[in-house]
Amino acid sequence: MVANVYLEGTYSEVYPDVPRAEEGLRRLFRQFSTPGGIPSHVSVPTPGSIHEGGELGYVLIHAFGAAFDNPDLVVAAVVGDGEAETGPCAGSWQGVNFLNPARDGAVLPILHLNGYKIGGPTVLGRRGDGDVRAVIEGHGYEVHLVAGDDPGEMHAAFAAALETCYAEIRAIQAAARVRGVIGRPRWPAIVLRTPKGWTGPTELDGLPVEGTFRAHQVPLPDVRTRPEQLAMLEAWLRGYKPEELFGRDGAPAPDLAALPPRGDRRMGANPHANGGRLLEPLDLPDFRDYAVEVARPAVEHRESTRCLGALLRDVYARTTDRRNFRLFCPDETHSNRLGDVFEVENRCFVGPTLAIDDHVSADGRVMEVLSEHLCQGWLEGYLLTGRHGLFATYEAFAMVSASMTVQHTKWLEGTAKLP
Repeated sequence: MVANVYLEGTYSEVYPDVPRAEEGLRRLFRQFSTPGGIPSHVSVPTPGSIHEGGELGYVLIHAFGAAFDNPDLVVAAVVGDGEAETGPCAGSWQGVNFLNPARDGAVLPILHLNGYKIGGPTVLGRRGDGDVRAVIEGHGYEVHLVAGDDPGEMHAAFAAALETCYAEIRAIQAAARVRGVIGRPRWPAIVLRTPKGWTGPTELDGLPVEGTFRAHQVPLPDVRTRPEQLAMLEAWLRGYKPEELFGRDGAPAPDLAALPPRGDRRMGANPHANGGRLLEPLDLPDFRDYAVEVARPAVEHRESTRCLGALLRDVYARTTDRRNFRLFCPDETHSNRLGDVFEVENRCFVGPTLAIDDHVSADGRVMEVLSEHLCQGWLEGYLLTGRHGLFATYEAFAMVSASMTVQHTKWLEGTAKLP
């Protein structure tokens, strides 16, 4: 992602001291994964990022949160096969049951199977194509498989898969926006199989590297002390033919520099992923209007959260047109005494409904799912793309997603340091 936003020009616009020239390349390389520099994973300083890469499990959750109430947005969510082993990720495939094609955007999951974690095989990486397809299709997706190890062929095949999936997404949305939502559509998903350490060193000291766990992170660990490893690194990097990719001044070659889209269409400049550019103040009623009159002590019997429910009801009513507020709650809206919201809103569920259901509709914007991870992750994706929301839980269950709270707080702390 850092390389992408540098090559498309966004990085240098945000950080002028890292120009698209030899000087900028040197600075970018030296600050990468360095104390006082930038992290080795996608993080707050990366333009166009809303997703912290330090804790696995939340790619799809954040993607769905970003897509809610964003009708023109298509969110490509790359899920590693290590991440696919986490509990939050396993639950997050169910997001399609809450994605309304008439009023929301779309999520395109890309499950990237390269077979290994840091030291061992991954579960889905070792499963056959039929089993993987069955798992993803069982969650309600139409699977497109792209597999191989020839870079040229794979780039063409993957580009074709993206085109096909994009066409399917727009067809689903067009139908729903003309005829209405008549059930949960079968959204496309891509399963991508490539070797781990693809195009890197094939072996080291007689042991295989490419296509094994040894390719994880640093496949040549001793380049500073072993000249033969330094030579392997040089041969590997020269294999990219940098003299064809960059001019003598270090800037990308003109034909390559012309490839990225312009302006906000670039990945790092997308205003949805730089949420402060889209953020509008939440239309809140005056909280004083919900105060309880107490003539004298110990005569009024009220529940504070029921008063909050009345306020949230009115927030929903005031944001009907803007559609920039949602309540996220793990199936406890009534038990938490917030049920007044159902006077103006329904629970969201894009699937079969029964006559006995209570305020359940594909058009609903009260998000109930029995997972603290999904509720908080959906909220994070919703917030970081410029909207507002509330995650309601209580002390016994808030601990389920406590580490997510810490990660999100660290993210906000990091944003405070950026201009």
